[in-house]
Amino acid sequence: MSQINMNEPRWDQNTYWGRAKHFFTTTNPLNLFCSSSELEKAKDIVTQCRKGEKINLSADEIWRAKHLYDSAFHPDTGEKMILIGRMSAQVPMNMTITGCMLAFYKTTPQVIFWQWINQSFNAVVNYTNRSGDSPIPVKQLGVSYALATSGALVTALGLNSLVKTAPPLIGRLVPFCAVAAANCVNIPMMRLKEIREGIPVVDKNGNRIGNSKTAAKWAITQVVLSRIGMAMPGMLIPPFIMNHLDKKGVLKKYPWVNAPLQVGLCGLFLVFATPLCCALFPQQSSISIDALEPEIRDAASKLKIEDKCLYYNKGL
Repeated sequence: MSQINMNEPRWDQNTYWGRAKHFFTTTNPLNLFCSSSELEKAKDIVTQCRKGEKINLSADEIWRAKHLYDSAFHPDTGEKMILIGRMSAQVPMNMTITGCMLAFYKTTPQVIFWQWINQSFNAVVNYTNRSGDSPIPVKQLGVSYALATSGALVTALGLNSLVKTAPPLIGRLVPFCAVAAANCVNIPMMRLKEIREGIPVVDKNGNRIGNSKTAAKWAITQVVLSRIGMAMPGMLIPPFIMNHLDKKGVLKKYPWVNAPLQVGLCGLFLVFATPLCCALFPQQSSISIDALEPEIRDAASKLKIEDKCLYYNKGL
């Protein structure tokens, strides 16, 4: 058996489908059922492999451990991530929250409650999957959370008031607009320290060259686009289905089916949208040295780095 590189995913991350396969394994909700002992065992296997120690396991068993490790431990800090903040929790958590946002969007108390729940969850996810090893100050967490929640509520309540006379379908699309607006606020604010101080950029061997603000801005932009893309199928397709059922009188005849059906539909779409949108951009993204700050270019020049690119963890 050839030596397995524990610093790289199993599949080629330079191709979209290679990244998609990787995220189908790391976002698999079944990973949530792994016990602490299983996760620690997986971590030990990965650690031993990185040290070059021989392990009496098959390649598939080693990769299984690597996939579990990637799903539960932060790629930069190595710390075990908060359970609901892991990408493997995205489908069960988001299908529940999104389905309820779509089902209960008409009254102000419903909008306030579910947008608050959604932004609370997003804050946990953004903190858990931040790039780099820099801690996020509590004050920054609070400001980000408050601004994102306020932005989502203003968008949702404002649009609800504007579409009162519009066709019902238009009203069903309001939650997506609120979520998209909140993502544009929440993620940059949650990672404001990265924008101010930069994130680590490394060479192809993982040697840290410095911290780049330019790389941080690219990383955050990529994450915002991925998150909005992740939400689109589950928040834009079910409204058309529910609107059709409403016209047919199904929801009046069986009103209890509203929330469960929307939660189920969201889950169906998120199972595919979550890994496919996580894969839109490489986890270890590259950036041209020429596009980076002068001090990074100087450091790369002094170290005589032959490659024209450096790499950074964009976060998720």
